[in-house]
Amino acid sequence: MPKSKRARVVHLSKTEKKGKELTLKLFANVRECLDRYSYCFVFAVENMRNTYLKEVRTQLPDDRLFFGKTKVMAKALGATPEDEYQPNLRNLSKYLSGNVGLFFTSRDPTTVESFFTNFAPSDYARAGSLTSRSFSIPAGIVMSRAGEVPADEDVPLAHSIEPTLRSLGVSSRLVKGKVVLENEHEVCKDGDVLDPKQTRLLKMFGVQTAEFRVRLVAYWSAATNEVKTIDAIEA
Repeated sequence: MPKSKRARVVHLSKTEKKGKELTLKLFANVRECLDRYSYCFVFAVENMRNTYLKEVRTQLPDDRLFFGKTKVMAKALGATPEDEYQPNLRNLSKYLSGNVGLFFTSRDPTTVESFFTNFAPSDYARAGSLTSRSFSIPAGIVMSRAGEVPADEDVPLAHSIEPTLRSLGVSSRLVKGKVVLENEHEVCKDGDVLDPKQTRLLKMFGVQTAEFRVRLVAYWSAATNEVKTIDAIEA
């Protein structure tokens, strides 16, 4: 009989060693990039999705992006005049707190800002996030996109989904095999903090209210050793 995976012993010394190796590698990579690239940006992320960070790396293959372990990255930059790796980096490391990362490039800052301004893929919202729009399911026969597309491009919602609708708080019923609402059902209002039921309904009807955004906070220039603030994070 095969042994249960749950019974395996994991030696902490191994995991600690691996974690230390990754930390040292990140530290070294950041300093290597400081020597190689013309600019170092601190960026913040809204509606984080790993898929879209990978897409940024794909579209900008000559640049480097690091996300996570802000304390290690800040240590690599330096926090005082005595330990900063390059002059004035201490004034950039102060922004490394929270949901932020480092982006290294030799592209002109105007080009970088333009790229991230235009890179804003939509996605389905997650519970706990703010919705940027209102959405309601119209009364009558419930369509699969609930009026989000032209009527000739929509189809009635499958009758098998009707029990799921009711479990999510929608007062629906079946009439001759069609899912029907007597009254309009408001799913969310602009500015609502979404709960799990609301996010499931939005996804069910193909409504994407989250927008992945990379917000450039500040950058350091290797040519001038100056730090320029773009969109400072409020304390």
